[in-house]
Amino acid sequence: MGAGRLYGAVAAGGFRRYATYRAATAAGVFTNTAFGLILVYTYRALWDVKPHLGGYDQAQVVTYVWLGQAFLSTLAIGGGGVENELMERIRTGDVAIDLYRPADLQLWWLAADLGRAFFQLLGRGLVPFAFGALCFPVYLPTDAGTWVAFLVAVVLAMVVSFGIRFLVALSTFWLLDGTGVGQMAWLAGYFCSGMLMPLNVFPGVLGEVVRVLPWSSLLQAPADILLGHADPLGTYLFQGAWAVALLGVGRLVQSVATRRVVVQGG
Repeated sequence: MGAGRLYGAVAAGGFRRYATYRAATAAGVFTNTAFGLILVYTYRALWDVKPHLGGYDQAQVVTYVWLGQAFLSTLAIGGGGVENELMERIRTGDVAIDLYRPADLQLWWLAADLGRAFFQLLGRGLVPFAFGALCFPVYLPTDAGTWVAFLVAVVLAMVVSFGIRFLVALSTFWLLDGTGVGQMAWLAGYFCSGMLMPLNVFPGVLGEVVRVLPWSSLLQAPADILLGHADPLGTYLFQGAWAVALLGVGRLVQSVATRRVVVQGG
């Protein structure tokens, strides 16, 4: 089996694996919809007082809210991706089996996470977004080119998200329990991705800093393309640079860990 077919099969397996959890998916759809409603009414109240805050009108910010709910599990911004399983395998020493496979450790888990992410986007993201579009005035582009550009940015966001979480998982090689690092990364993800509030509304230096961090590639970057606030090419270059940097650092850390750190169990 060629490398492309191998990792394609891993991605397909990840998709099918998460598709089996129908009750969890339904509960997630309900939860995302409920939190979306809370955020929509909160944001609309804020935008009534501050019209065009961050350059968004009310329809655009409502769209932004439902994008956030669609991406929360897709990009595992609050956790829940394959990093949890990888951390457990490192903690128990089962990662040694993974290292003996005729496959690259990083690419294997990237493929698995992409399969998971695509299922979460379709299974858990589309319904809340469609609900929001039907129940509230939203901004939706009418040209297909904008939607295609948006979907490309979403795929790049998936890769950047994995790059961050892969580094979090690798910390378990030294700490033996990556829970603390994971929780700090997830808190940073909520704040710096724009999940709590669009990064456009952050003032001064804080706004400039959060927009150059990798987390801004997750929600803010695709949202700005869909809402017509960003040039797709410039966004792709930004996301691609972070994806390459994070995956490169992850590969370096993986190499150091597997050469110099003793895996649990020998």
